[in-house]
Amino acid sequence: MRIPSATPLALAAATALAGSLLVTAPASAASHQGGLHLGRIQYDSPGKDTRTNASLNAEWVDIHNNGTSKLQLKGYKLKDNTGYTYTFPSYTIGAGKTVKVHTGKGRNASGNVYWNRGSYVWNNTGDKARLIKPNGKLQDSCSWTKSGKGTKNCH
Repeated sequence: MRIPSATPLALAAATALAGSLLVTAPASAASHQGGLHLGRIQYDSPGKDTRTNASLNAEWVDIHNNGTSKLQLKGYKLKDNTGYTYTFPSYTIGAGKTVKVHTGKGRNASGNVYWNRGSYVWNNTGDKARLIKPNGKLQDSCSWTKSGKGTKNCH
């Protein structure tokens, strides 16, 4: 089939338009994970649920800062369906960094904070984690049902 001479110009315009749409598409897709969000959750600690501190600390939630600047998490809350709540103390998470919130006891350090509980938080058969801003607005949430693996990738 022969292409009319006006078609290359129309083709160039269509290509430019498609290119501009492609440039904007990642920005809207990135907003889903932009800034602070729940990453991966280990809701069923490996092995038997013995309630030892090691087993409790093997239950955790990763919170990831996908933004371009560090964030102060003081006052942010992590909640489950039952209402168990972890409130962040003064803690700064760097841009592109992750902090792991462990259920058991420990000393907060870079990349790891501890809920200091003596019992499990996340239900193995299904639950929902909520990350709530200090102003009470929902930042992110992630729910699961029993998958056999005991982990959930939220994003």
